[in-house]
Amino acid sequence: MQEKLNESLGDLEEGLPEPSYFLVALQGWRRREEILPLFNKEEAQEATKEETPKLNLKPLPTELKYTYLEENKKCPIVISSSLTTPQEVCLLEVLKRCISHLVYTHHIYMEEEAKPIRQPQRRLNPHMQEVVRAKVLKLLQTGIIYPISDSPWVSPTQVVPKKSGITVVQNEKGEEVVTRLTSGWKVCIDYRKLNVVTRNDHFLLSFIDEVLERVSGHHFYCFLDSYSGYFQIEIDVEDQEKTTFTCPFGTHAYRRMSFGLCNAPATFQRCMLSIFSDMVERIMEVFMDVITIYGSTFEECLVKLEAVLNRCIEKDFVLNWEKCHFMVQQGIVLDHIISEKCIEVDKANVELIVKLPSPTNVKGVRQFLGHAGFYRRFIKDFSKLSKPLCELLAKDAKFVWDERCQRSFEQLKQFLTAAPIVRAPNWQLPFKVMCDASDFAIEVVLGQREDGKPYVIYYANKTLNEAQRNYTTTEKKLLAVVFALDKFRVYLVGSFIIVFTDHSALKYLLTKKDAKARLIRWILLLQEFNLQIRDKKGVENVIVDYLSRLAIAHNSHVLPINDDFPEESLMLLENTPWYAHIANYLVIGEVPSEWKAQDREHFFAKIHAYYWEEPFLFKYCAYQIIRNLFF
Repeated sequence: MQEKLNESLGDLEEGLPEPSYFLVALQGWRRREEILPLFNKEEAQEATKEETPKLNLKPLPTELKYTYLEENKKCPIVISSSLTTPQEVCLLEVLKRCISHLVYTHHIYMEEEAKPIRQPQRRLNPHMQEVVRAKVLKLLQTGIIYPISDSPWVSPTQVVPKKSGITVVQNEKGEEVVTRLTSGWKVCIDYRKLNVVTRNDHFLLSFIDEVLERVSGHHFYCFLDSYSGYFQIEIDVEDQEKTTFTCPFGTHAYRRMSFGLCNAPATFQRCMLSIFSDMVERIMEVFMDVITIYGSTFEECLVKLEAVLNRCIEKDFVLNWEKCHFMVQQGIVLDHIISEKCIEVDKANVELIVKLPSPTNVKGVRQFLGHAGFYRRFIKDFSKLSKPLCELLAKDAKFVWDERCQRSFEQLKQFLTAAPIVRAPNWQLPFKVMCDASDFAIEVVLGQREDGKPYVIYYANKTLNEAQRNYTTTEKKLLAVVFALDKFRVYLVGSFIIVFTDHSALKYLLTKKDAKARLIRWILLLQEFNLQIRDKKGVENVIVDYLSRLAIAHNSHVLPINDDFPEESLMLLENTPWYAHIANYLVIGEVPSEWKAQDREHFFAKIHAYYWEEPFLFKYCAYQIIRNLFF
């Protein structure tokens, strides 16, 4: 393996391109002096000087360490601290040879009858002008932008704080509030009006779940990051004028793809897949500008790393070595921690969510559910726990933060901190699905059993709508099975499935000839899968234990049913019957004034099924049956 690797490394010595920090020659440089008198010569000369930037190395955990590609501690990179000396030397040889723009062009296609839009310049204070001044000068020096004076498309410039995360601090009143951390200022171009008349590129990104499952389960990882990835893609010459922006120092257009263009992410992802088309899903994964290389052994991962770096050299794709990690045992991919054994939530994101104070408005509730919902794959009973918070998001619902909402808020944060570990599926083993249904939600779990121990792959949940809440118990249980097979279809098609449920009647529905039309439709959907339904007692169908990877003993002590009913109690009958509001509305057209908007919506959604004929109340039922509700 080592001799083969050395031979492949020797082949790289011939024909290597010279390292380059910029992507194109400085075309149009003389025109800059003609229309930019605000830039003095001293600033221009200082900007052209090549000075070695001073790097502030951040502290690393014990499993990582810094090493350097050049002498005098230049070009630091991050590698695993567990590598042996020969492994580290071999890795550095590959990196020194391979770390040194693109083969794709970005087009801006317009909608039919789209007219050019010229927007006026926005006023900036002196401090913001200096920020724009430095940015424009830097882009001019690198040839990424060029002056233009006759473009029919003009977009304004906006300076915004550069966000570096959020934190929770106490204000003057001692209240905890969310504050965004800023590390400077960022110059943005407002392309919103241009994007409205731009024809959308519907190139879809990869599924996050698929990327995580393919990447996890390996011992060594290398994470590569592109150097100004967008600026490595050219904009078509005919479309460059559409990127024109205005500022106090003139109007300029981009030669390279700019942030803010609606189709820029699709173009970049398509470009990355075209470069590594024969490597994706075999030796590496790419999601936007992040490249993940994996291997079961050091030698395997090193050979794959060399192949990817050679492809980068071949396609002139520049990497940012400051953000690359090499030969580590775990890392963060798409805000998830992946390793050889499992997939976990990113603890840094979870700690931030846990510190969030209680929301004070609907926007805060929606933001919290968005953060927590990103990890709902790891949260048991997410629909049940978040139900009080979701009710606050209903249309015309009054925002009242009561004890139920606070309890739901705290429980979600608690489940995030104690989220179970999930694993990628083993396609050689049968899948097991556990289903459960309550009055307002259904919960399903996808898992497998390896070496006698169960583990979780995925779990999902769904809140029942108003019609589904009226289903019978059998219908709800079967609905949970249908939801599970539809949700996990990509895993289950072509595999043997064992479905566990605590409703024994489901076992006989597949062979029953006479049933409701709804049940028959669902049974037809199940025939696509090779499944076996097994009855599991309620005390054994413990999804909590299954999710937490706790095996349920087969000799569990199940208490027998006590027919004496020692705690028997009588149910009270309310004086007002359940149909009183329906009858009152049909007779006099009134509803209780204390009802909320959500109660009214539910009431009027089902009132059409009733009609009043003195002195009886009737309901239209299935199969054109009219039922008298008084007898």
